[in-house]
Amino acid sequence: MTLPTRATRKAGMALLMGHADWVSDRLAALPEAVRFIDGAMVPICGVPHRIRHAPTARGAAFLLEQELHVTGAAEFLGRRVRDFLRQQARSRLGALAVAKAGLIGVVPKRITVKDTTSRWGSCAPDTSLALSWRLVMAPVFVQDYVVAHEVAHLRHMNHGPKFWSLVDELTPHKMAAIPWLRAEGARLLRIG
Repeated sequence: MTLPTRATRKAGMALLMGHADWVSDRLAALPEAVRFIDGAMVPICGVPHRIRHAPTARGAAFLLEQELHVTGAAEFLGRRVRDFLRQQARSRLGALAVAKAGLIGVVPKRITVKDTTSRWGSCAPDTSLALSWRLVMAPVFVQDYVVAHEVAHLRHMNHGPKFWSLVDELTPHKMAAIPWLRAEGARLLRIG
C-alpha cells in the first residue's frame, strides 16, 4: 500500500482495515508464486522449461532440450537462473528493439533490462528504452508486441492514432498480445 506523503500511518491502517475483505480477495486471486528451485518449471519464450540443478557441470546456466541446467552450489541456483533469464532478455529483446527501430529509421540511445513491476517497458524522452526482463518468459508474439510498442514511442511519445498506426506497422501481434498480458502478466511477476 502506498500513501500520500501527508497521510499518517494511522489513516493508512484505517483505510486498509476498512477494505480488508477486498484486499484479502485480491491476494487470494494472485497466481501461485514460483521460486527458482531445482525441479520448478519456468517459461522461456512461453515454453515451459524445468530447472535442473547440475552442481558439477560447467557454464553457470544453459539450456539443454526443455531444461535449464544450473551449475554450482545450491545456494546460488536462484541467482543464476535470474542472471540467465536477464541475459536472455538483454540479448533477445535488445536485438528485436534494434531491428524494429531500424525499420523506422531511429536508433535508441540505450536499451536496458530492468525488474519492473508496473510496466513491461518504457521509452524516455532521451530515446532510452527500458524493458522488463520478465518478458523473456512470455511467448515470442508478446515480446514482439511490447518491443514494437516501446519502439513506436521513439517517434510518438503519446498513445494517439499515429502511435497506434505505427505499432500496427511494427507488429501483427497487438490484438493477441494485449489480452495475453492482461490474463497472464501477473503470473510472470510471481516467478522468481
